[in-house]
Amino acid sequence: MHEPIGILGFGVEGKSTLKFLQNKGIKDIVIFDKSDGENYLDNLSKCKTIVRSAGVYPLQKEILDAQAKGAELTSQIELFFELYPPEKIIGVTGTLGKGTCVSMIAHCLKALNVPHSVGGNFGVPALDLLQERNSIVVLELSSFQLMTLGISPHIGVVLQTTSEHLDWHTSVEQYRDAKANLVRWQKRNDYCIYNAASEGAVQIAAQSGAIKKPFTTLALSMDEFKVKGEHQLQNIAAATFALECAGMDVSLCIEALKSYEALPYRLQNVGTKKGMTFYNDSYSTRPEAAIAAAKAMDKPFIIILGGSEKHADFTELSQTLAKNNLLKGIALIGFTAERILKSLQSENCKAKMQICGDLSQAFEWCVENTENGGAVLLSPACASFGLFANYKERGEKFNELFCLLETIHTSTPQ
Repeated sequence: MHEPIGILGFGVEGKSTLKFLQNKGIKDIVIFDKSDGENYLDNLSKCKTIVRSAGVYPLQKEILDAQAKGAELTSQIELFFELYPPEKIIGVTGTLGKGTCVSMIAHCLKALNVPHSVGGNFGVPALDLLQERNSIVVLELSSFQLMTLGISPHIGVVLQTTSEHLDWHTSVEQYRDAKANLVRWQKRNDYCIYNAASEGAVQIAAQSGAIKKPFTTLALSMDEFKVKGEHQLQNIAAATFALECAGMDVSLCIEALKSYEALPYRLQNVGTKKGMTFYNDSYSTRPEAAIAAAKAMDKPFIIILGGSEKHADFTELSQTLAKNNLLKGIALIGFTAERILKSLQSENCKAKMQICGDLSQAFEWCVENTENGGAVLLSPACASFGLFANYKERGEKFNELFCLLETIHTSTPQ
């Protein structure tokens, strides 16, 4: 890397990059962050190397101008891949299930006493893991992180891939093209594991020259596992295929996964009160996630849908819910409430529907309308912005409402 080096974006990842560069003895470093104002990219072209943080869109004019003047554009993930032993990296991407698959892999490695670490989009910046040179590193990788990547991991896992972040990406094609960088640069002795039932994943896997390992599901009973929903069999299949490629015993991994518990806010069973069971699936920010959650319900339920606008297509979700005989009600919140309502009505959904002012009102409406022995499911199918800072805050609010349930005065049948 040639100096001066510009760090583009100074959040958690940018600060990690600064620490990494300083530890290498590099002193000529310039920070470019949007908190400095709308002209924060001025003078970017003076840098010889630019390290982009994931959330910074790389096709901005100032970045392209800097590259045209000879600046090298790289990223946290690319630097990590260049510096870490490639045979010890497992990268996971897709629209749905990334965090669950990564945590399943880590759960098995822990059970097998195999040194490992987890990072990337999962919470720990990749460059913070460089000291773990004897560990298998499992990285959750988003399209933001992958968009400018020019090197791929030894084991790449592509889960169900549809469309996402169309408020950031210009098209579904650009989104999937970014995802494809996970496996696009793989070598012949690498492994590309992909969901053969997902058109997007198949399209991405076709761009890899590695050994192909397609999966759909496994012939296992979900009764043996703590996680809920048949869709989890896809995550189990992906995780065990990745572990097998890393040299692990599949039967031992499947046995270990029987004790795996869902991550917070991923179809999490919060508990039962007043004869109702409450499921917190706040991480559901896509219609496909809400579809999977609804299909996992095995008792009459009411679902809370809605949030911020990312221009998702709710047609399939509406069709699925309209055909679900266990669905008794739908509480709608957020900027997408009206659009989801119209979509549901166009599919002739018979469930009782109500637009609510916020999550608290939606929760109370659900409690009032859920029958004894039924369930309340928060699976919004949308991001939380405008109502909450992120899905975690939304999930925490739902759990708080559950804890306060005894103080809610309702006419719930007992």
